Amino acid sequence: MRQTVGSLRRGPGDPSFMTDASGSIWRATRTSSGLATLRLTQLPEGRVRAEGWGPGAGDVVAQAPELVGERDDTSDFDPILDVLRDAHRRNPGLRIPRTAAVFEALVPAILEQKVITLQAHASWRHLLNRFGEVAPGPTPRPMRVSPTPEVWAVVPVWEWHRAGVDPRRSATISHAARFASRIDEAARMSPADAAARLTHFPGVGPWTAAEVAQRALGDADAVSVGDYHLANYVGHALAGRDMTDDEMLEALAPWAGHRYRVIRLLGAAGLRGRPRRGPRMEFVDHRAR
Repeated sequence: MRQTVGSLRRGPGDPSFMTDASGSIWRATRTSSGLATLRLTQLPEGRVRAEGWGPGAGDVVAQAPELVGERDDTSDFDPILDVLRDAHRRNPGLRIPRTAAVFEALVPAILEQKVITLQAHASWRHLLNRFGEVAPGPTPRPMRVSPTPEVWAVVPVWEWHRAGVDPRRSATISHAARFASRIDEAARMSPADAAARLTHFPGVGPWTAAEVAQRALGDADAVSVGDYHLANYVGHALAGRDMTDDEMLEALAPWAGHRYRVIRLLGAAGLRGRPRRGPRMEFVDHRAR
């Protein structure tokens, strides 16, 4: 459960996500019925208990099976390589989650564009603590629900600045927020149509669309092309060398339909990829500009 749903967490201090001392996962979200908090508890024999609080409690409990990977079909997945076969066997519960909350997944994905992960997570925490709403229910610590699209659309320039978000990313979020209902329609589309819908919006490219698809749409084939590290990670994990994005896609071609699953399994297998001796992305403090 933690392997599957844990991919939704945006850093260890994510105000909308936490794991308590017992191992239960808490997730604060927004549904068509209103705010909701979901608690997922792993039970014996692969079962999961879902409990909800708030006006949207019924919605999040109903969505819980997809959240823990019920729709993720591995029946036609052939690991091919021994390392993947072993990882798949050792991690039988690793599934691709589906929240169906497309705009909710889009905002943090935009925040993660072209910056280091720690910086994006810090921006996410600041913005949720500043503009999010208090999550309902007996949460182990105070939690926050991501703001409504209407709020995202009008976040003041100085607040983006305080959060360390540059004008390009803030403008992308503000513009997308005005079309959130159109963006959320992608949950009912094919993967290709969903990607086309998302990349229609300025500032949303293939990388961002894939990051959203991996979480909101349960797309086991979505590859984050354009990622600063991913091509080299896959290249070293599969072939012991650096790769371009095109070479990575060629290397992953035998697993068409499950390329993102393969990437997750390589990580689960403990493969470290490229040795860390090359240049790294720098922390850029936009607040100083």
